[in-house]
Amino acid sequence: MPQQVTEGVSIRVETFYQPAQSNPVKYEHLFAYRITIQNLTIYPVKLLSRHWHIKDSNGTHREVEGEGVVGQQPVIQPGDSYQYTSAVNLFSEIGKMYGTYLMENLFNKKKLTVAIPEFKLIVPSKLN
Repeated sequence: MPQQVTEGVSIRVETFYQPAQSNPVKYEHLFAYRITIQNLTIYPVKLLSRHWHIKDSNGTHREVEGEGVVGQQPVIQPGDSYQYTSAVNLFSEIGKMYGTYLMENLFNKKKLTVAIPEFKLIVPSKLN
């Protein structure tokens, strides 16, 4: 399970292949991912936006940017965590994602760029 700490904020990622929502004949593979954001600092932080890089093994590279995550811009108090689940559709059986969150230190209003560690998305049958 990939994990990385940047600017005192820990990001942990878990992935789950979704066979019932995938269509391998059409090269469509849906993966869910659960992100846990833990605030290890002594001040509250607010998640403002996200920037994702999504790469398929067929050479496709997409970028996704937007405000918050799953329609929210959570404030995470010192020592607390925020968790959400989202999904991504790949056009090959193997891919990866990584990116950044733009966060704000609510004590001094400083912006923080927090790395989302790279994680692999692999159809389970490819692991055999």
